[in-house]
Amino acid sequence: MVEVPQQHDMSQCAESEIGKMREDEFESKSGSENLEGPSGDDQDPDRRPRKKRYHRHTQHQIQEMEAFFKECPHPDDKQRKELSRELGLEPLQVKFWFQNKRTQVKTQHERHENAQLRAENEKLRTENMRYKEALNNASCPNCGGPTALGEMSFDEQHLRIENARLREEIDRISGIAAKYVGKPMVSYPPLMAPLSRSPLDLGVGNFGVQPNMGGEIYGGGDMVGRSMVGAPELDKPMVIELAVAAMEELIRMAQLGEPLWIPGVEDPTEVLCEEEYIRTFPRGIGPRPFGLKLEASRETAVVIMNPINLVDILMDVNQWSSVFYGVISRAFTLDVFSTGVAGNYNGALQVMSAEFQVPTPLVPTRESYFVRYCKQHSDGTWAVVDVSLDSLRPSPQAMQRCRRRPSGCLIHEMPNGYSKVTWVEHVEVDDRAVHNIYRPLVNSGLAFGAKRWVATLDRQCERLASVLASNISARDLGVIPSPEGRKSMLKLAERMVVSFCAGVSASTAHTWTTLSGSGAEDVRVMTRKSIDDPGRPPGIVLSAATSFWLPVPPKRVFDFLRDENSRSQWDILSNGGVVQEMAHIANGPDPGNCVSLLRVNSANSNQSNMLILQESCTDSSGSYVIYAPVDIVAMNVVLNGGDPDYVALLPSGFAILPDGGLQPPSPSPQSAPPAAAIGEVGFGGSLLTVAFQILVDSAPTAKLSLGSVATVNSLIACTVDRIKAAVTCENA
Repeated sequence: MVEVPQQHDMSQCAESEIGKMREDEFESKSGSENLEGPSGDDQDPDRRPRKKRYHRHTQHQIQEMEAFFKECPHPDDKQRKELSRELGLEPLQVKFWFQNKRTQVKTQHERHENAQLRAENEKLRTENMRYKEALNNASCPNCGGPTALGEMSFDEQHLRIENARLREEIDRISGIAAKYVGKPMVSYPPLMAPLSRSPLDLGVGNFGVQPNMGGEIYGGGDMVGRSMVGAPELDKPMVIELAVAAMEELIRMAQLGEPLWIPGVEDPTEVLCEEEYIRTFPRGIGPRPFGLKLEASRETAVVIMNPINLVDILMDVNQWSSVFYGVISRAFTLDVFSTGVAGNYNGALQVMSAEFQVPTPLVPTRESYFVRYCKQHSDGTWAVVDVSLDSLRPSPQAMQRCRRRPSGCLIHEMPNGYSKVTWVEHVEVDDRAVHNIYRPLVNSGLAFGAKRWVATLDRQCERLASVLASNISARDLGVIPSPEGRKSMLKLAERMVVSFCAGVSASTAHTWTTLSGSGAEDVRVMTRKSIDDPGRPPGIVLSAATSFWLPVPPKRVFDFLRDENSRSQWDILSNGGVVQEMAHIANGPDPGNCVSLLRVNSANSNQSNMLILQESCTDSSGSYVIYAPVDIVAMNVVLNGGDPDYVALLPSGFAILPDGGLQPPSPSPQSAPPAAAIGEVGFGGSLLTVAFQILVDSAPTAKLSLGSVATVNSLIACTVDRIKAAVTCENA
């Protein structure tokens, strides 16, 4: 029961004593009254003394003091004297009036609060009686008999009753659907075991339970429904049933070894045995549709981040797409069934759609429509699982080319704030539109598999740890004068990298046009209009990209492109000028992961006429060198800790991926990579994507001229030729 607070506060007894007057002696808005001295009758010893008479304040005085009280309930001596002079009262009268007014307001507030608490007490009493009655009349969901008190907690009993109701609802829907499908639907076991609780069971949706017991995704927790406008309503019990089954499957796939996972013969990658998978997980999401092939991979790594922060990234669509910018081109949360309990994502359940990419126009993106479920288990392990919803509701044609079987990660807490992450990627996909030079990379799993997700996560955790590091020497900060300036520069570089990756892929949001007769391999262009975007210069922006194979290891290509000393060999826009590094911020232990501010000195002048912001990053799955010309005045603001969101950027750069064991189409003795190096990440050939963004007209309403297209085409073709000549000669 809720205790009703005491009516009086001992700290204000003095004011209460001063304000002791009968309520019928003053009005609700008046307060104290003027005191009149004793009359002649009061001094007659034979007469009984009469009570003192009071003169009420005038209406004008009361209104003025009421108005002043709203602004300042506790006036000081100076204010009271000024107010008494204006109203023709004594300062002591003003003081008493304000004391009584405060006492009156406090009394009214306490009466209102007590009324609310009484109503809340009554509500809780009624609810307790209802729960006790329900507990006395509860029946076992398995046998239908009465349950004995003391066998289970009340919350567990309540959950079992709710699960039994959901079980009946699912059976009813299954019976209706079977009439139209022509075959019975798979009957799933109850959401909760009858007599035992395993780590896979749904917990109780109660804010007062322990963390490993919380997060029941239906009938408990913080339930909201932020559906997109026009989206058909999903059958929530069916979604919940699918999510719980997917969670169980993910945990087993992450923990089992042979014969489910077969070690590779020549490399450390594991191969999923499809026959064993079907025997182990007969439920699944249905048979594989015609035209889709199976891709399954598993990877484990230790990253510099605690499990709670990792879960926050995975469950927040904005953070998720920002951290995995090279893998995700677009992502949306369509519906939220549960946000979890107790202030975290334990038990969170949300419906999402995402588009997964490789940074090249030659590999189609993979769109998927799925439910994401997060759960903390009894051993403290967190698990986040995705599973496609195609079996519950038809998806758009583009999304039917990719189905996510239970995929996701297990996160184990390690000492010193580290986490051990086991990632499983399991999809069915139609990849027939993938270009031939990228097909070995896709087949190897380095394009969309678990290795790429884990490598990206590991690098981003190192980047974040570098940003938050406080033990950095002044030498490492370069010319950046303050930590605020360093953070602003890193934030600007992050926006540049995300913008580059989002604009270079074959996303369905883009419309690429292939140019013929170019000196490079299939240059693709597209135009965009920039209007009222503070992060981009206004006008017509022309994007051009091309991808090709190089018989040079990815590491060597990456080192060549990121080095400011070799920039003049490929950067036509630098006009042969000398490039000097002004600032350098490390983003991890690998020297290739860094953000740099470069100054280009023109060959015809001693003045610095251009600044370039550049970020280079590399991991086992691929590398990037991304840059953008920046305004000197704007960068000075950023270096002093100013807001970087208003700095206009048009990022260009390179995406360098391993070829996955690709042999050249027509190899020659000079260009063919060694046979022993084929298939080894970082030692075989490279798949290089070159992408430029150029402002061709500052007027957004202008028409794109053929001359601008020809200029950009010539620029990218010349850059490709220079890179080929330089790295091939260096490799030889």
